[in-house]
Amino acid sequence: MKLATIQLAEGTQAAVEVATGYLPLAASSLSELLSDGTWKQQVEAALAAHQESEIIPGETVALSNPLPAPAKVICCGLNYSDHITEMGRELPEYPTLFAKFADTLTGPTDQLNIRHSTNVDWEAELAVVVGQRLSDATADEASEAIAGYTVANDVSLRDWQRRTLQWFQGKAFDASTPIGPVLVTTDEIDPVAGVEVICRINGEEVQRGNTKTLVFSAANLLAYISQFTTLNPGDIVLTGTPGGVGMGMTPPRYLQDGDQLETEIPGIGTLSNKVSLRVAANATH
Repeated sequence: MKLATIQLAEGTQAAVEVATGYLPLAASSLSELLSDGTWKQQVEAALAAHQESEIIPGETVALSNPLPAPAKVICCGLNYSDHITEMGRELPEYPTLFAKFADTLTGPTDQLNIRHSTNVDWEAELAVVVGQRLSDATADEASEAIAGYTVANDVSLRDWQRRTLQWFQGKAFDASTPIGPVLVTTDEIDPVAGVEVICRINGEEVQRGNTKTLVFSAANLLAYISQFTTLNPGDIVLTGTPGGVGMGMTPPRYLQDGDQLETEIPGIGTLSNKVSLRVAANATH
């Protein structure tokens, strides 16, 4: 199944994709839908009972940030072997983790309004979405608890990131991390078998990696994280980015004002976000 949060005149609504468009569900977003332990049954019941008149045609639907209210957004850095190599590091024994706030996330076609930085980099990623509560879980338990997958771009402000040994401040600017356009359930996509993760700038491909080269799989990441913090339905874990980031180029290359940033995972969809850079004259350096 492909699930989404769609924009309606009266607000947002969770929905499931059907052949002719989107069928609204009884929740305001996927965050709300997933918080109910019977979400799968609810979707299946809606699909079985719906009338054609309830479907909103696909060409008229605007897709929003599918998961606007996660309690936790946890990210893994340096998880593709090629990206680790380009950063000059050795393969890790444990995942390198950092956190974002929910308001760091933005929608699949939203403009990225970036302030106070001229070193804005791209990081195309597969994001895994939790569907069941996880605490001190095994990898098998974590695998069973995955609701599905979506696309993300961990847009990173490298000048801020390099200010200290902690990455946080370069990763958590408001509305800087697009996700979406839909959540695809685990019966339709298998990152262990391999899916492509692609990034383009103004149509030029700058990143292409495959999730079968992940050092830590989605299930292993969830299991590891659940050892120190409980994961709940709707929480999101970004699984890392492949090689090809701007900071790793010679010379380094960064996003420019007006660039069109596209992030694609075939089988899920494409994010398309215009970049707007605004560097304030009184910015702190």
